[in-house]
Amino acid sequence: MVEIHGFAKDGFSAVRDAFAANFEAGQELGARFALVRAGETVVDLWAGHADRQRTRPFDETTLTPVFSTTKALAALLIARLVDAGKLWYDQPVAEVWPEFAQNGKAAITVEQVMSHQDGLSGFPDEMDPALWFDWDAICARLAAMAPIWPPGTASGYHPITFGYTAGEIFRRVDGRTMGKALREDLAQPFELDLWIGLPDSEHARAADLQRPKGLANFGEVNAATKAAFLTPWSSPAGRGQAEWRRIEIPSANGHATALALARLMGALANDGWLDGEVILSPALIAEASRERISGQDLVLPFEMSWGAGFMRNAPVKVWGPGEATFGHSGWGGSCAFADPETKLAGAYVMNKQSTDLLGDGRPKRLIEAAYAALQG
Repeated sequence: MVEIHGFAKDGFSAVRDAFAANFEAGQELGARFALVRAGETVVDLWAGHADRQRTRPFDETTLTPVFSTTKALAALLIARLVDAGKLWYDQPVAEVWPEFAQNGKAAITVEQVMSHQDGLSGFPDEMDPALWFDWDAICARLAAMAPIWPPGTASGYHPITFGYTAGEIFRRVDGRTMGKALREDLAQPFELDLWIGLPDSEHARAADLQRPKGLANFGEVNAATKAAFLTPWSSPAGRGQAEWRRIEIPSANGHATALALARLMGALANDGWLDGEVILSPALIAEASRERISGQDLVLPFEMSWGAGFMRNAPVKVWGPGEATFGHSGWGGSCAFADPETKLAGAYVMNKQSTDLLGDGRPKRLIEAAYAALQG
């Protein structure tokens, strides 16, 4: 029996039971799940081990790689620029990043980049996968690249490139990297254990991953899918784990606790309020999460609805029943979501990865138990 730590407030005991059941079924190594409602933390549970050898406990200080759940942080940082009047979603990217106009991309807008419509899901041409560790080189390559499909005609999920395009837009406007802005504007002021790019001082707290034994099912593979996921250079490689943790990739290498993610998403579910301050106006929360495109994604084998960087719960319904719920999921099972209708937000992190591209059963059971508690 695995000892469950933390708490579930009155009415949420079924969430604790579902969390324990995931461990009892052998589906977890280490994990944490947190829920925030109307600014109050109502669930914060953790258990298991932070390493594959089971020598380190997975505790309240453990940082977990959350992969594409990091995109929710990038979406929020871009939204804050829009809220401040420094950027507009319908603005051509080339206005802030002139080099991006190459090869027919002059009309591509910020919101098309943020909703995976720009046709840059990955690099079709062979390259050294270590090039991903060179920010300027990757951004130059993206700026020069021709879209794989006509921009604006469909979404095609960008697992890694999204972080560079969104991050470079942010840097050109703000002057800082997304990782630096996250720390200075949100993580440090609100004591949120969130990182894009993890300094060496924090590496000892990071959980080791137990990778899945199988491969994800991408359905019918096309050029966009292949460039995104299925080439030897589709993701960073060749520099080792420590270097991976250090670099800033706002689409893929966030490290966080579930509580920190839940508190941040809790603000987006609660009219922007976090610890007595508004971090994003209600109007911008609605605008950032508004649908930009929907339909069959060219990369993921799902019908998707995209906001400006946020996955929308409809039509996939992976975060409860809410039509207005939005958030993001990450490789292996992590997720973070916000539901403005019920003011509920949550996050799940783990270090035993599954092959599910979306809708991992472990957090889905926890979220279903949470909504059942609200209705009960």
